Amino acid sequence: MHIQLVVGLGNPGSKYEDTRHNAGFWFVDELCRQMNGHFAHESKFHGDLARVSYRSADRRMLKPQTFMNLSGKSVAALANFYKIPPEEILVVHDELDLPPGKMKLKQGGGHGGHNGLKDIQAQLGSANFWRLRLGIGHPGHRDLVVGFVLTKPPASERKLIDATIDHALREYPSLLEGGDQLAMQAVNSFTAP
Repeated sequence: MHIQLVVGLGNPGSKYEDTRHNAGFWFVDELCRQMNGHFAHESKFHGDLARVSYRSADRRMLKPQTFMNLSGKSVAALANFYKIPPEEILVVHDELDLPPGKMKLKQGGGHGGHNGLKDIQAQLGSANFWRLRLGIGHPGHRDLVVGFVLTKPPASERKLIDATIDHALREYPSLLEGGDQLAMQAVNSFTAP
C-alpha cells in the first residue's frame, strides 16, 4: 500500500459538521492538522483539498463538497487529474456495521449500501481503493438509518469515535509506507477503551 490520496467522506456545511455521517471529515481534519497542512476549496475537484509533503512525496487530502451521494464526482476528478490509481486511495467513512470504538481497514469489496462509496466505485470504475471504516453503530432498523447518520452522536459515542481516529492516526505512517499487514492488524484489532 502506497497511499497518495486520503479522502474523508461527509456532507458540507455547519448543519452537518457534528453528525455521524461526517466521521470521515473528522479524520482528515485531524490528519491535516497533525501534518501542518490546510484545506482550500478547489472548484475543479468539487472539494476542499490539502497538499502536504511526507518523506519528500506529495500526499493529498480531500473533503468532497458535493454531498455524500455524489462523492465520486470529486474523487474521480482529482484522481484522474493527478493520475492516482484506485489502489493508492484511502477513503475514510462512517460504518453502521461497527459499533463506536471499532474500525476496520480493508481494500476493495462492496459498498454495503453506503451511498458515498457507491458513487466513488461508479465514478472510478473500480472498487479497488482502500477503506478505513469508522464504527458509528446502527439504529436497529434500516428505516431509521437516514435520521441516525444525520444526527449528532451522544458525547460518550463521539469520545469512542475520536479514540478510534486517534489510534488510526498513530498507525498512519505505516499506512502510507505500505505496511499493509501491520497497519491492518493494528487498526482492526483496536477497541477504544
